[in-house]
Amino acid sequence: MTSTATLTRPPVRNGGSYRGLLPAVSSAAAFGLSGSLARSLLDIGWSPAAVVAVRIGGAFAVLLIPTLLLLRKTGLPSGRQATHLLAYGVVAVAAAQLCFFSAVQYLSIGVALLLEYLAPVLLIGWHWARSRRRPATGVFVGAGLALVGLVLVLDLTGGLTLNPIGVAWGLGAALCLCAYFVLSEGDGHSEPVHPLLLTSAGTGVGVSLIIGLGLAGVLPLSATTGQTVVAGQTISWLLPVALLVLVSAVFSYLTGIIAVRRLGSSIASFVALSEVIFAVIFAALLLSQQPTLQQLIGGGLILGGIAVVQRAPLRAARASRT
Repeated sequence: MTSTATLTRPPVRNGGSYRGLLPAVSSAAAFGLSGSLARSLLDIGWSPAAVVAVRIGGAFAVLLIPTLLLLRKTGLPSGRQATHLLAYGVVAVAAAQLCFFSAVQYLSIGVALLLEYLAPVLLIGWHWARSRRRPATGVFVGAGLALVGLVLVLDLTGGLTLNPIGVAWGLGAALCLCAYFVLSEGDGHSEPVHPLLLTSAGTGVGVSLIIGLGLAGVLPLSATTGQTVVAGQTISWLLPVALLVLVSAVFSYLTGIIAVRRLGSSIASFVALSEVIFAVIFAALLLSQQPTLQQLIGGGLILGGIAVVQRAPLRAARASRT
């Protein structure tokens, strides 16, 4: 007989579980806010690397004490878990942002984002090759809808450049984003790392790497204080910094990890495409950059694609039972 605990325990990795949608969409919204907040700092003289360093470094500082209290209860991570933490910090946190900002130096932001968000498609291939099981047809349909929508939302007509160096950096960002989802999900061979510990260690490793590259002269680290403009209002630079740290780093990474473990890395990566929609919305609200009809249509296609991908495993499961 199945115990009551087994019946009531929510599934951790269930592609059809709608319980993972709320943290996934919340994470995407928080990540989508980061662009507008970062822009307000870049406009007063901050370098991209400095924005990244403050964002993830601040998150590490906020999470340090709660993480130490957690470790008092759980003990230190195992050797395998420590390796997992190091890989997450280097690849999923530091390298992902480094690759994207490097791509932006050679490509338009739209093209760089498009290359980075090839990650969901790459993850389909990864899981297909790993399991040797063809994904449901709905996954391919949803992927196509979401990618077409992504192209429309990013509005690439403003200037398409395909510098090969920039393309290489953009594809590197896509691979790092794949690693973010896979590492957030866990390897399945050891006890999953607690989301708090994974986020804290990841941001700590990430900021150490970014600062190290800055001190070595590889990345420019420059920041200023003063007033900036958000939503037409002149405010202190401290407000966007605080929101970047608390919302677009601490909250976004924690909820993102929870979402991946509930939905699985493949489906969670498609839900993460909604970050682009939120980025457009926040840009309209905070930077007065109004979306076009094309972008609104693209947003609808992204949401439609996410819905199709989300429902595909449910349909496949029902078909296998009949």
